[in-house]
Amino acid sequence: MTALTVDIQRILETPEVPDDDALTRWANVAWQQAHPSEVTLRIVGREESAELNSQYRHKSGPTNVLSFPFEAPAGITVPLAGDLVICAPVVADEAREQSKALVAHWAHMIIHGMLHLQGYDHLSDTDAEIMESLETQLLDGLGFGNPYESEETEQDS
Repeated sequence: MTALTVDIQRILETPEVPDDDALTRWANVAWQQAHPSEVTLRIVGREESAELNSQYRHKSGPTNVLSFPFEAPAGITVPLAGDLVICAPVVADEAREQSKALVAHWAHMIIHGMLHLQGYDHLSDTDAEIMESLETQLLDGLGFGNPYESEETEQDS
């Protein structure tokens, strides 16, 4: 695996968001490509998340993480993975509701979003099994448990 440059935009400042070193470490762990790249992590509140979720997914309300893979125009080669927009209040609420450690849920959301940027998805059962297995493996390597053990429903993205 190759290094990933992580640009962090903290639109919402809250002590519930892990520090930049942790966010960067988790994004790099999830980067499965052989080439270097760059990603922007944007930490937002409910309003911005809801606006983006409505505009790009046609769903109402905020969501935990939105992934926007970079699609370069023909003939342009720049090492950009894309953007992740993470709604800090939703992540905190989910961690409480699911009785998970907040830091573990943040790690999961970063890894989940990073895998989406690399083409992983969970639209079919087979794809979901592949993605969830990789998430679980990466989180285990970081010392976190299986994020799907106590969940009844899959994470939104």
